[in-house]
Amino acid sequence: MTWKLAKNELDQDQLLVNESLLALGNGYIGVRGNFEEGYGDDLKSIRGTYINAFHDETKIKYGEKLYAFPDQQQKLANVIDAQGIDIFLDDEHFNLFEGKVVNFNRTLHIDEGYTSREVHWVSPNGREVKVNFNRLVSFSRKELFAIQVTVEPIRNVQKVKMVSTVNGNVTNYVEKGDPRVNSEHAKLVALGDARVVGDYRIVQVSTMNTNLSAACVTSYTAKASESIVDSGVIRDTFQFEAGSGPIVLTKKNVYTDTLRHGDDVVSRGVELQRELASFDHLLVEQKYYLDEFWKIADIEVQGDQRLQQGIRFNLFHLLQSVGKDSVSNIAAKGLSGEGYEGHYFWDTEIYIFPFFLMTNPEMAKSLLMHRYSTLDHARNRAKEMGHEKGALFPWRTITGPESSAFFPAGTAQYHISADIAYSFIQYYLVTKDVSFMQDYLAEVLFETARLWVDTGHMKDGHFRIDNVTGPDEYTCIVNNNFYTNSMAKYNLDWAYKIYQELDDKAKTDIQDRIGLEVGEVLAWKEAADYMYLPYSEKLGINEQDDTFLSKKVWDFDNTSEEDYPLLLNYHPLTLYRHQVCKQADTVLAHFLVEDHQDEETIRRSYDYYEKVTTHDSSLSYCVFSIMAAKLGYKEKAYRYFNETARLDLDNLHKNTKDGLHMANMGGTWLALVYGFAGLRLKEDGLHFSPVVVEEFGQLSFHIKFQGRTLKVELSDKFVHYTVMEGESLNIHHIGKGVQLEPGQRKSFTY
Repeated sequence: MTWKLAKNELDQDQLLVNESLLALGNGYIGVRGNFEEGYGDDLKSIRGTYINAFHDETKIKYGEKLYAFPDQQQKLANVIDAQGIDIFLDDEHFNLFEGKVVNFNRTLHIDEGYTSREVHWVSPNGREVKVNFNRLVSFSRKELFAIQVTVEPIRNVQKVKMVSTVNGNVTNYVEKGDPRVNSEHAKLVALGDARVVGDYRIVQVSTMNTNLSAACVTSYTAKASESIVDSGVIRDTFQFEAGSGPIVLTKKNVYTDTLRHGDDVVSRGVELQRELASFDHLLVEQKYYLDEFWKIADIEVQGDQRLQQGIRFNLFHLLQSVGKDSVSNIAAKGLSGEGYEGHYFWDTEIYIFPFFLMTNPEMAKSLLMHRYSTLDHARNRAKEMGHEKGALFPWRTITGPESSAFFPAGTAQYHISADIAYSFIQYYLVTKDVSFMQDYLAEVLFETARLWVDTGHMKDGHFRIDNVTGPDEYTCIVNNNFYTNSMAKYNLDWAYKIYQELDDKAKTDIQDRIGLEVGEVLAWKEAADYMYLPYSEKLGINEQDDTFLSKKVWDFDNTSEEDYPLLLNYHPLTLYRHQVCKQADTVLAHFLVEDHQDEETIRRSYDYYEKVTTHDSSLSYCVFSIMAAKLGYKEKAYRYFNETARLDLDNLHKNTKDGLHMANMGGTWLALVYGFAGLRLKEDGLHFSPVVVEEFGQLSFHIKFQGRTLKVELSDKFVHYTVMEGESLNIHHIGKGVQLEPGQRKSFTY
């Protein structure tokens, strides 16, 4: 059960959810889990195939447009649909919503990287057949999406016909009334070409405004009896006689785009087609790739199979969605749907990046390099926002420009620049990559530090930052958001520290490159040292901002379940006027930079903010789980972790149909490793303060750190540390230094 996800529902709502749950991808392409033959005319499907970062731009419409509001919005484009395969039994259409379904099993094989759909069906006229669909998106051959169909006639079938389509006439999904989903601009790509050339079917499309092109080159293992090209759709018909055993058709689709393959995407697609192996060999390749992935990435828990399934499901989808090249990142919904229009958020750095950092540092570095490639856009945005120097990273984007039209909960989230700086620092602590520090880290830290000095100001002996929005999107445009100020302080401290670490040549290089003056460096130190971190003497907690505690507390007792999430049912100003949090804000700061406050302040703050947080954001549960574990609230830690691990599997936020919640999936790993195992990454190395709840029985995982692979095992009484690869390692266990020798298993109570 824990390595598989079986979904057998045929009702409308769950079909849409399952399209996301059973989506396949590899970080380059993603294909929703649609039925090859569709659902018929009465049921809706969100049919989608996506290429990471392949996008169009549309004009943002404003009733009143003010200075520096973004002009364009980037949108991930739905591209060529190569899923279509219709089956006819003596001209009777195979359709699960007609006739009789004797048996129906649909499975995601998490350890092997493919989906299967097994159907035993009797048609309205009594024709009986078994049909199996296997599909995969290859990790080894990133451009490949393949389907294998096996038809086994059982009774009253003389001939089997398959009609396979490759459709370039596609649109994006549109849904009015939900700001998390595209509400207009369904048509983002135009047909460029559709033709049959020998054994290949070629469809090419181009975006309307960004002039990007994508192609799909398709081949089959059987010869078509007829091929028709009409209105951007290539329709191939395959005829088979029943009676000689199972009938098998394999369809291999190679996707290319101008971002990775140059201008001649068709020729490159044809070249890649010639290199393809059989479907069985592709399955072997897929299994090998995933075996290597799971050696480090897998987390084992005992005592709860539903949680174990949720953990593996979430980590698998992170792998399927993360960009693995210089032009892509990981979108809020990955490549599983069109929610948030394929945009990259700060979710990547704070919630998703740590998983890759500690299990696959090279993949983590790729994410950082993509952010670094957008640094000039961030510099330009800072200037647009009135800053003389610095880098202001966008709230939502694909290639770097800000794509959010709603500035109070978008551009005003200045903390994103500190979040990105934080991830660069974390990478340096884990790898000690000095070249990376000199070539990339320093520049990002210095430019973001410049932003804070220019944004804030000294008043009454403190450095203050006004008119920003923290992570909590139900509280916007405030002075001295605690999270923002804490992360800015961390950013500034490290900018100063890294400058001191640079050798003379590196200092000269960075000074020449960005025009840095020594006086700026001293200003960073001063701002960090005098940073104002709001604190309520009366309550003994950190104030979320200067005015949060003076507001009326939201009337939770008289808010019905139907009113959640609040953002869909109340005007933003109504929310801004109350003490109500969409997600962790101050509590998140206490997790990321816990050394800024003492534990009792952190505890009192947790107790206070928990009461006013709705968790309307999927980014929230995991943070409350992590901090509950730190504070010894074991029941809460386990309860919040349950919400995290199975948020999409159980559709807890009722919008999984629009794509999976990637940040929450990263939060699953965080809650286990940073929560129950109590990992903290500090300048002097790895710190562990384990807290394992009884429901787990045992928890084990691997992490990579400075060239070593460390295995950590926790039971109800003991924790065991083993350096599996690499040299000896010094760690801290509940504050005490411990030296681990290679291959030696050391055990401690806690």
